[in-house]
Amino acid sequence: MSGMAGVQPSGMAGVQARIAELRQLVEPTAPVVASAVAASTSGGSSDASFAAALAALGVDPAQYAALAGGSSGSGAATGQGLVEAAKKYLGVPYVWGGETLDEGGLDCSGLVLRAMTDLGVGDGVPRTARQQMTIGAPVASLDQALPGDLLVFGGGTHIGIYVGDGQMIDAPRAGSHVQIRDVYATPTAIRRVLPQEAAVADPGVALSAALTTATAQRSVLSLMAGAGVAS
Repeated sequence: MSGMAGVQPSGMAGVQARIAELRQLVEPTAPVVASAVAASTSGGSSDASFAAALAALGVDPAQYAALAGGSSGSGAATGQGLVEAAKKYLGVPYVWGGETLDEGGLDCSGLVLRAMTDLGVGDGVPRTARQQMTIGAPVASLDQALPGDLLVFGGGTHIGIYVGDGQMIDAPRAGSHVQIRDVYATPTAIRRVLPQEAAVADPGVALSAALTTATAQRSVLSLMAGAGVAS
């Protein structure tokens, strides 16, 4: 008994130190977990807030950067990013020769140039559809087209951006506006200018793992408290 009495203070101190470590992990985690759950289920929460919550939970930054930014985790411009950049102009009137909203609208090649410029890759992109059909790498057919590929029609008289699933975004003609519609004809040319977004792990899986970790930490504290170990 005397030997156990001599060891007990040291053992208890170790347990208490471990409890303190667990509390430092659990106590700040609880509100962050709530924030992450709210952000993942509420349409009013921003992607940036969700990303910050995931970061606090220790989720890989490459995962939430892709979620928040709509492009690859590296921050590089992608085909998907080009589609999203063009979508910002949905409803903008068609104006022949237009390449900025200051001109009242956009034409087909102006939309491509505007979206490229918004992504930071507009330097060197030519102005007209006939010129734009020469940039990037050729794609053999619409079956092989990917989001962000440029679709050229009529030998260079019209151009749009492939969205996927047989649809494109373009500024069709005078009296119309930037819109998403079905690819209406076989393209004269298809050009791939930007790479595809890198695949990332489902952030929901990472969030679930983080929530499980937080729950396990609380369980440890609860078990220690139930065993009569004081903090």
